[in-house]
Amino acid sequence: MPGMGIPELPVPDGLVLRPFRGVRFAVEDPAKVTSPPYDLISDADVDVLLRLHPNNVVRLILPCSRPTNSSPATRTTEPTAQATDATVQAPDLTARTTGPGGAAAGPAAVPLETRYVDARDTLRAWLEAGILVPDEEPALYVYEQSGPDVLQRGLIGDVGLADPGQHIILPHEDVMPGPVADRLALMSTTQANLEPIFLLYEGGDGATTRLVDEVATKRHPVVTAHTEDGLTHRLWAITDKTEIVRINADLHDRQALIADGHHRYATYRVLQRQERATRRHREQQDLHQPPRTDHPKHDDTEHPEQGGPAPAGGLAAPWDFGLALLVDSAAYPPDLKAIHRVIPGLPLAEATAKARGAWQVHEFDDLNEGLAALESAQEPAFLLADESGAHLLTNPDPVQLGGAMPPDHSERWNSLNTSVLTEFVLPKVWGMRDDEQTVWIVHHDTHAAVRLATRTGGTAVLLKPLAVDDVLAVAAGGERVPRKSTSFGPKPRTGLVLRTFAID
Repeated sequence: MPGMGIPELPVPDGLVLRPFRGVRFAVEDPAKVTSPPYDLISDADVDVLLRLHPNNVVRLILPCSRPTNSSPATRTTEPTAQATDATVQAPDLTARTTGPGGAAAGPAAVPLETRYVDARDTLRAWLEAGILVPDEEPALYVYEQSGPDVLQRGLIGDVGLADPGQHIILPHEDVMPGPVADRLALMSTTQANLEPIFLLYEGGDGATTRLVDEVATKRHPVVTAHTEDGLTHRLWAITDKTEIVRINADLHDRQALIADGHHRYATYRVLQRQERATRRHREQQDLHQPPRTDHPKHDDTEHPEQGGPAPAGGLAAPWDFGLALLVDSAAYPPDLKAIHRVIPGLPLAEATAKARGAWQVHEFDDLNEGLAALESAQEPAFLLADESGAHLLTNPDPVQLGGAMPPDHSERWNSLNTSVLTEFVLPKVWGMRDDEQTVWIVHHDTHAAVRLATRTGGTAVLLKPLAVDDVLAVAAGGERVPRKSTSFGPKPRTGLVLRTFAID
């Protein structure tokens, strides 16, 4: 089936999860070399992770410069960076571009290109030193996260890359160019997928879900890690070809929703086009070169995993896939949390005064009282706060709200609190755009948002989480919710299994 917009680009005809040769850390305590996803790591987190283990995966996903007198396989020097709240993503464009608002770490003096090369060299050194070891056989990996009130199981594998228009893999958020450019530079330089994206699908008690549960309850894991957040992570390898065929037969006609990793999925698809174009260019150059006589001609097209040209048709090259965790949302319903905003430089008093012309405003001296009122308020509602107090916005003027919401979007999209914030509150009430420089992101932690607002002379905008059904309905209708509207969990832990193109 031809690629959409690129005739020679192969795409899957259904949901495909291919086995791969996972690359795993050979260390005594695997938990110490893992990390949260790259876009949830602050500078302070980097220090903590590197104190846990000098070879923590954070050195690959958020690479920093290293001292000239230390080898990439043994570096223990920690990056010097200003500590921020762990869940905050605030822009620091001179130093980092890894997430909406930036969430990487490292000295601003280090050129970004140098960091990507540092990650590549570190990856190679760890492979050569045996710190990272590839599995002998291609596998799909059953992955379980368990802890107090948490149990999630799924499969990690190579997902076949599909255009959103095929309705095989559904995005629900728009992406920003900065994070895609950053992840593209990292993936293309390292020739690796270092952490999985998070996909949800409706399994319907199918063969895949039953096999995942059977493996997790009856077989011996290849990895067990207990992380500091109280979760236990276990990994099993499925190498039996019959079982892998059964899984893909079950998955083929299903849809998957991108729960987490929109920027990385977009990067996978850009990388796919980039790698194919590069190899096509090399093939064209080779046609004009005289034949070599010093050794027999080697046909790289038979071994795309070795870096040769990708075949013209079919899904065979490693960059035609991306590392993903696939979870049956019916068997393991996701935890959907809110993502809050901070508007630096907009004092709470000014934000509240401007809001009074369009919203009913309720004042609270105590943040917890305000949060309780937000929880019971009818949507759309927002809690504006700093450390001096909180103000709840409810019951917007229907005329002003109706005039602000875009008529080309569905009623469901227009009712989302993040849509109202993006289309009405920010531009119409406060006169600003929703971009990475103006609006900072804080995952989950209301108190961290309030502290950041106070520190920057601004206002925290606290939201309730969206409903899973609303997100699914919007995505199924071909729409995207505003940026950073959802935080699905539990997110896969980074560092349990990596994927490199040369080994895949």
